[in-house]
Amino acid sequence: MEIIRTDIMGVCTLALNRPEVYNSFNKSMALQLQGHLDDCSADPAVRVIVITGLGKAFCAGQDLAEATDPEGPGLETIVRDHYNPIILKIRTIEKPVIAAVNGVAAGAGANIALACDITIAKQSASFIQAFSKIGLIPDSGGTFFLPRLIGMQKALALMMTGDKVSAVEAEKLNMIYKVVEDDSFDEDIKAFSEKLALMPTKGLGLSKRAVNLGLFNSLEDQLDMEVIIQVEAGLTEDFTEGVDAFLQKRTPIFKGK
Repeated sequence: MEIIRTDIMGVCTLALNRPEVYNSFNKSMALQLQGHLDDCSADPAVRVIVITGLGKAFCAGQDLAEATDPEGPGLETIVRDHYNPIILKIRTIEKPVIAAVNGVAAGAGANIALACDITIAKQSASFIQAFSKIGLIPDSGGTFFLPRLIGMQKALALMMTGDKVSAVEAEKLNMIYKVVEDDSFDEDIKAFSEKLALMPTKGLGLSKRAVNLGLFNSLEDQLDMEVIIQVEAGLTEDFTEGVDAFLQKRTPIFKGK
């Protein structure tokens, strides 16, 4: 299997499993990831999703052997049917999606990581917009997310040069949330994801929905939308539990409902 799924304490980890080719995507792996994301979205037991890679790399992007195969799916199908659904699912699943970047993230691999809600990287990891090196443009949402994260000029410079960005520099650029030491990476990802899994999942998902809408709304529209979404959040069981716990001066026990 090109995707290894592990479920522990409300956290579903989806590990890209083609380490011999630095977890580069082929059709099978892309479709498997899409399927797992759908399953995680529908499964109430899953409260946090972690995407990571096995071996030395997070993901080196597209398997070029498939992309250049005359009998292969071709670039249009690869981008439209393999990658675009992954990005849309990551952004629309109303649960936290964490990218645990364990090594190099290049091309589509980098942009999948940047599309996640929270990206945490090993100190030794790196990010590369490798498309220009073979005459292509950034896909998998790269032209959407990267300029919003670090600004248009820095984004275009990285896209045009294809320069490698260390995880430390990526954090300084606000490209990612956090860098952690290699030795503590697994423990840090586990602690962070389990912390989120104990929080009010519906509320976290609604926050994500509001932020997504804020990418397009005017201030007035966003304020109106906040009212609508806040009312929806107020109808959740977790809101009732949170208020009760606050008044009773105890730790809330959220159920993600």
